[in-house]
Amino acid sequence: MSQSPEEKTRSPNPKSNQKPPPIPIPPPTSLNSKTRTLSLPELWFKEQALKHVTLKMKSLSNSPLASPPSDPDKIFGLPSNDPTRPDYTSLLSDELLLQVFKKVTISQYVSNSLVCKRWLFLHGRLVHSIKVIDFGFVNSGRVFTRFPNLENIDIVHACIKMPRNSGILITRNNLSVYVGTKLLSGGFIEENDILSSDLIDNGLQLISKSYPNLRRIVVFGTSENGLLSVSSKCEMLQELELHCCGDMSLKGISGCRNLQVLKLIACVDGFYNSVVSDIGLTILAQGCRRLVKLELCGCEGSYDGIKAIGQCCQMLEELTICDHRMDGGWLAALSFCENLKTLRLQSCKSVDSSPGLLEHLGSCPTLEELHVQRCQMRDKQTVKALFLVCKNVREIVLQNCWRLEDEVFAAASVCRRVRLLSLEGCSLLTTGGLESVILNWKELQRLTVISSNNIKDSEITPDLATLFSVLKELKWRPDSRSLLSSGLAGTGVGNKGGRFFKGLKG
Repeated sequence: MSQSPEEKTRSPNPKSNQKPPPIPIPPPTSLNSKTRTLSLPELWFKEQALKHVTLKMKSLSNSPLASPPSDPDKIFGLPSNDPTRPDYTSLLSDELLLQVFKKVTISQYVSNSLVCKRWLFLHGRLVHSIKVIDFGFVNSGRVFTRFPNLENIDIVHACIKMPRNSGILITRNNLSVYVGTKLLSGGFIEENDILSSDLIDNGLQLISKSYPNLRRIVVFGTSENGLLSVSSKCEMLQELELHCCGDMSLKGISGCRNLQVLKLIACVDGFYNSVVSDIGLTILAQGCRRLVKLELCGCEGSYDGIKAIGQCCQMLEELTICDHRMDGGWLAALSFCENLKTLRLQSCKSVDSSPGLLEHLGSCPTLEELHVQRCQMRDKQTVKALFLVCKNVREIVLQNCWRLEDEVFAAASVCRRVRLLSLEGCSLLTTGGLESVILNWKELQRLTVISSNNIKDSEITPDLATLFSVLKELKWRPDSRSLLSSGLAGTGVGNKGGRFFKGLKG
């Protein structure tokens, strides 16, 4: 009996290897409509689909590589809200967990330490540097339990009582303090806002006892006893920063035999005042003979103090003098720093008020870099003395130096070995003044001129252009106004209201 093509396609053939078509989904029926009975082919396809799903689930359940549970707490072994669930991280040793935590970025330390007490303790072992804000965190001993492996600790902000809810932040000489709205006559900090030296010394004794491998510490307002406890127990100390410490306090650092970097901040206007004179500088020089880098901020002194540093600290390579109160004549003592390579002058109201006779100044034989930032350079004799002491320099960087005119900058002609010159914010220096100096430097290779408005492109001579062509590096952005006008050419902007009045005329 013959069949039509439609009947052949509708007749079931269980022996065929073709994939059965998907089960048609009947449209949704209303509540009042009657349920339709399924036909024989529809019943057969539905039964085959159910068998296929059942067999697949049995094969997965019997497979040794079963899929992991869908619960993320079970996958990663994290503690869950259910206390009966086991903590799989407890099977790992502390050393193994520390190796895992070391691979995590530092920004995630805080969030990971909140998982459990064990993770909090382990993450504390990975932290090596902190800044303490509350001094009670030190005196109570909690800092030593929380961070047992510290190598760098800063307690300056903990020694100053600051208002917690203040939004006024004052910053000066790398010191930032939150202050209140109350008007103070003596500055931003009162004497009552600073902790007593006895309390600070007690904290330093606890710190030195708990951290014998300390490498760097920042201290405020301590006495000789506090520094003695640090120098006697922290033999690996290499970097020390002292705030508001006087002459007699510096006796305590005589035991820091391995100290290489020292930053001494004696006075900061509006914050605190302490006196470091030639006595303190001599004590410092005799006690720290292995210094490589020294920074003096707000210190007093004179020729004798700088001479003692140069004679005793034979390894000194970098000297920074910031906002000094020194007597005249201290520049001549720099010649005793035989291995000095870098000299930095920052925020000095006067480089040297009385440098003396120029033929008695001497010079630093190994000096390579001279950096002068935010200093008054109005005195021609003082600037000339500075360049005579630094006549062997290879790099000169002048940034935002006030009253640096052509006659003053001409004193730099004595530095014949300059390879790099960087000028930034020298608004009084002209193109002629720059040319008269750098044409005498036969070894000049790099030149940077930024934000010096009196240096014009139109005033460049052929000799200066020839020099520019042989330089290895040239950064030339002296006049921001000329760059702005060239970029706005043809737009009508900057024509003193020309476009506005044209609109009125039309």
